[in-house]
Amino acid sequence: MTEITVQRPGMLSTVQDWPGRVGYWQIGVPPSGPMDDLSFRLGNEALGNEPGAAGLECTMAGPALRFAEATVVCVTGAPAIVRVNGLQVRAWAPVQVPAGGVLDVGATTGPGLRIYVLVRGGIDVPDYLGSGATFTLGKFGGHEGRTLREGDVLSCGAGPCNPDAAQPVPMEHVPVIGGRWEIAVTEGPHGAPEFFTRNDIDTLYATDYEVHFNSDRTGVRLIGPQPDWARNDGGEAGLHPSNIHDNAYSVGALDFTGDTPILLGPDGPSLGGFVCPVTVVSAERWKLGQLSPGDTVRFVPIRADRAASKGQLGLSRRASLPAVFSDGGDGDDGVIARRDGKTAVTYRRSGDDNVLVEYGDMTLDLALRARAHALHQRLEAEKPAGLLDLTPGIRSLQVRVDPDVLPVSKLMGLLAEAEEQIPDSSELVVPSRSVRMPLSWDDPSTREAIKRYMHGVRADAPWCPWNIEFIRRMNGLDSVADVFDTVFDAEYLVLGLGDVYLGAPVATPLDPRHRLVTTKYNPARTWTPENAVGIGGAYLCIYGMEGPGGYQFVGRTTQVWNHRYPEKSGPFEDGTPWLLRFFDRISWYPVEPDELLELRAETAAGGPGGVQITDGSFSLAEHEQFLTDNADSIAAFRATQAVAFGAERDAWSAAGEFARTTTTVKEVAA
Repeated sequence: MTEITVQRPGMLSTVQDWPGRVGYWQIGVPPSGPMDDLSFRLGNEALGNEPGAAGLECTMAGPALRFAEATVVCVTGAPAIVRVNGLQVRAWAPVQVPAGGVLDVGATTGPGLRIYVLVRGGIDVPDYLGSGATFTLGKFGGHEGRTLREGDVLSCGAGPCNPDAAQPVPMEHVPVIGGRWEIAVTEGPHGAPEFFTRNDIDTLYATDYEVHFNSDRTGVRLIGPQPDWARNDGGEAGLHPSNIHDNAYSVGALDFTGDTPILLGPDGPSLGGFVCPVTVVSAERWKLGQLSPGDTVRFVPIRADRAASKGQLGLSRRASLPAVFSDGGDGDDGVIARRDGKTAVTYRRSGDDNVLVEYGDMTLDLALRARAHALHQRLEAEKPAGLLDLTPGIRSLQVRVDPDVLPVSKLMGLLAEAEEQIPDSSELVVPSRSVRMPLSWDDPSTREAIKRYMHGVRADAPWCPWNIEFIRRMNGLDSVADVFDTVFDAEYLVLGLGDVYLGAPVATPLDPRHRLVTTKYNPARTWTPENAVGIGGAYLCIYGMEGPGGYQFVGRTTQVWNHRYPEKSGPFEDGTPWLLRFFDRISWYPVEPDELLELRAETAAGGPGGVQITDGSFSLAEHEQFLTDNADSIAAFRATQAVAFGAERDAWSAAGEFARTTTTVKEVAA
């Protein structure tokens, strides 16, 4: 093992490994790993390393590294000048750095954006949830959970390698990086005519989208035409037609956050409430890592069963052979199959490695969540070979597979068999803890986030300058005090975790009379304070960390992620850094902003932080009886709410809100 001293860190340089953190999508931990996994793995192959050995990813400019002992390295990715002790050397080939020598990787010379520095034997970093990949937003993995700094010292060379297998990457295998990209996609999960018009989809395939400067590892923002949309709104999920009941996303999904399309990256969110008309196939996702501001992107629809998986092509052949063997999509609007019965099932395609199983109509119905939970439990118990992730949403379950081991065609057979055998939803009785938490109402940090949004993204949004007043107006309540009372009277059932990262719950009030319906920001915020509490559609979320977001703020609470993990801390269970579980019931008690800061400091120090947890259970049958007993007053509440919702939609239409274009968003953001 040898030491590497960082003399110059480069830009956004992090330690990554491949395939990253697998198996934690359901609680909001993204895979991370190299954004251009092809260049990364080819560099490891050139050194004789295992393809997933940890290395460095840099954006736009590489590092200067001093090696204490003689070491062999390989630099790949976007073109850049590479020097050892001042002498220029080859990229895409093993290069010897002598003891005490300096590897100096310059800025990208274009095209392309990301550079990879691989070291024989890999870089040695601690595992965090099974991977050494850095997730900077979560502040874990890699070197101290952050980008490299001058003076950092890394260790390398301890991993398995076969020096005899080392050789330069053949030129015909080097990925072609340009400024105009064609990227293969499959239809779905959300196509025409349910969500988009036919013309919207035709326009999507015919458009050269431009890469926006405001892009990163969470997602690549694109500039292009605004959809016409096939719906007037998202109903209970929100006022904008892009809004849906939260479901899991795939890496590589084209996510329309309002009217803004974003290609979701390896640090992107696992769960959200926006539609995705197409998904980049797994063998083409490396291209997302090299998309630079100003590049153009054309989406090419292909048949899912003709998409060449990574394993089918082989690592060394992926750059020289096409990733697709057909042109034209499946022609099914992303719907693989539908199943009739007491509870209808829709199977939606999300790339060549995910199936989104949706239950029932597009409504908020806890019986549908119960059905998804039963399927989740069955598949988790069976653990078929090739199953990688199971991520529940409000009325859905996304099943991610390795298509080389478990092809989607075989998975569909397993899903059909499971559907025949899972129990009726009404039988659901699950552990359900009561989790009482402090809430600083209209917290100063959320006010600051709104101010930043108005200054840096959009000043004329209908929900600005005060989200709580917007919530009042949309729900037909008499005063802001009524919003306060409703939130604090409610008990919120946790339906999903990872709604904007790190164990962040998506939860809905058990009593429909407490379900305040709002819409999400369009475009989304670029900054949200950690543990802000917001409402989007009919759902409440606690943001697990700082980052983007779109829910309407009501306040802020204490931590839902244990940053001291793997050490047990305060209210967190041993062995799990996330606080909440599926089907927990959250309720609030009010605290002042200064008191919340004290409770947050207490949690950070390992104390309880004001969180009170009591064991219990949730019975769907008992809940449905409650709904029956209170049907009249629930209907009256919803009628009043629907009138206010409709009035707000009419006001938006009259003000031209639905006619806002992506170009306008770009101009405001700039």
